[in-house]
Amino acid sequence: MDTIDESTPLARELANETRRRERLRGRELPRPVKTRLLTVSNQKGGVGKTTTTVNLAAALATAGLNVLVVDIDPQGNASTALGVEHHAEVDSIYDVLINDLPLAEVVSPCPDIKNLIVAPATIHLAGAEIELVSLVAREQRLRRAIEVYAREREAAGMERLDYVFIDCPPSLGLLTVNAFVAAQEVLIPIQCEYYALEGLSQLLNNIEMIQKHLNADLVVSTILLTMYDGRTNLAAQVAAEVREHFPNQVLSAVVPRSVRISEAPSYQQTVITYDPSSSGALSYQEAAAEIAERGA
Repeated sequence: MDTIDESTPLARELANETRRRERLRGRELPRPVKTRLLTVSNQKGGVGKTTTTVNLAAALATAGLNVLVVDIDPQGNASTALGVEHHAEVDSIYDVLINDLPLAEVVSPCPDIKNLIVAPATIHLAGAEIELVSLVAREQRLRRAIEVYAREREAAGMERLDYVFIDCPPSLGLLTVNAFVAAQEVLIPIQCEYYALEGLSQLLNNIEMIQKHLNADLVVSTILLTMYDGRTNLAAQVAAEVREHFPNQVLSAVVPRSVRISEAPSYQQTVITYDPSSSGALSYQEAAAEIAERGA
């Protein structure tokens, strides 16, 4: 192979991407010892929470791992991005939480990606916060549904799930509490913008409260920097500040601002299938590999 010209910024960027792709090529991701349950949460909206959920799930599934995405955001954006029906007539995670419908009757395969299944959200979830209040063990309902589903898969001789990603609404209501109680790990996407750390202390306080009263095993295991614009000093400053505060949780991989990442959901796809050669897809594949190797 000829030496790549790196005399211009664009050429340097292309050369860097080529090297990163080479490192990923043929890399086998380790299977976790047991199913890893990650809640993707940030009370601040617009930080790439759903985008991160679906693209990490897609990257891990395309690497051959078995992945379930549970969409508990009433907007249902994760269900849309993964190409799964979620209109009002579809059985959804709402029926699991409120009507005790088994999770097995709700999950659908993602049409584009083998090994990836989705428990969709419907508009009915918007009222679930109120309906959950009067139910027995209201904080535990998602956890129990996932545990029963895992046992049913095992009894049916199906392969074990390697990863479960739970996409939360951007608030701390009973839906998010259910997600925190069901999970072992919290993944926090942080936007590389001025207000990035605002609200994070509140989120960490809430997680601490969950740890104390409802789920002692919950840990903030992963922080992913999103919407990173390498041309600005601000993005570099925010990244440095977050890394200083959370040296062990922040992934090396950062997700750039990308038109391709934004376009993909309008085609009911993740960027991993919409444009696998894009810088956005590469970044999410790197982040997925890092998560898999950290947890192995």
